[in-house]
Amino acid sequence: MLERHEVETFLTLAEELHFGRTAERLRVTTGRISHVVKKLERRIGAPLFERTSRVVRLTPIGHRLADDLRPLVAGMEDAVRRAVEAGRGVTGELRVAFLGEWTAPVLLRAVNLFRERHPDCEVHVHEAQLANSRSSLVDGSIDVLIAAYPFDGMANGPALLSEGRVLAVAAGHPLAGAESVSLEVLADHPVVQYPAVTSAEFKRDRTPDRTPSGRPVPRGPVGNTFSEMLSLVAMGRGVLPVGEHTRRYYPRPDVAYVPIHDAPPIRRGPVWRETNTTERVREFVRAAADTAGRG
Repeated sequence: MLERHEVETFLTLAEELHFGRTAERLRVTTGRISHVVKKLERRIGAPLFERTSRVVRLTPIGHRLADDLRPLVAGMEDAVRRAVEAGRGVTGELRVAFLGEWTAPVLLRAVNLFRERHPDCEVHVHEAQLANSRSSLVDGSIDVLIAAYPFDGMANGPALLSEGRVLAVAAGHPLAGAESVSLEVLADHPVVQYPAVTSAEFKRDRTPDRTPSGRPVPRGPVGNTFSEMLSLVAMGRGVLPVGEHTRRYYPRPDVAYVPIHDAPPIRRGPVWRETNTTERVREFVRAAADTAGRG
């Protein structure tokens, strides 16, 4: 087994590729770094670094060892962090957000229960927008987001809300008076598009390139916000599949909502970055699941 200081020395040198900077980061001498590396190479039986007076490079064996060790070290660090958090209880700060007004009540019920269970953790509530929902999770300014699935590249679940799909059309559109429509009608009308920053998997689900039978779907103009997308619909620039809650939260005299009878339901729930699965996040998701169906 490798000792912790050996692993730390090896991975730091593999990153820096410079004995001086490695020694500075680890607050030891360059001689100590060289001694540890030589000891590792004797144990492994092969060079881990190619080193000259000017250049330090990983050998192929060194590359493989670094690639194998990094996730193991990260996993151990996560395990220790989780143990520390469990020992301290759930404290600190948690930043949560909702995307779409109809998800706000679900979020607030979860916040209330979470605060009851963990009064020492401060919760900050925000509203996310289509343009910043993903970036806010990636940069850590939001820990958990209540949003619609699918949300690719993120951990998510369980689903807290489920709703049918309707087609938003201009009030004067030929489909406005229909009792219901099929997804196949998307091939006959331009479909308003979500902004480029929106999750790719989400866009494939909401505004697919083809109908279930394989007919191509014409692309309409792009809206920067959901309200802007509905305005494009009202102007007759295209149609837009949305959730049925849109009727309640975005009632407009210039837009009609027609049920889509053969579309699967839309599901919504907590979304978070996998590498940010802290005890706070886990406890908030548990509180959200425990409040599902209330209100």
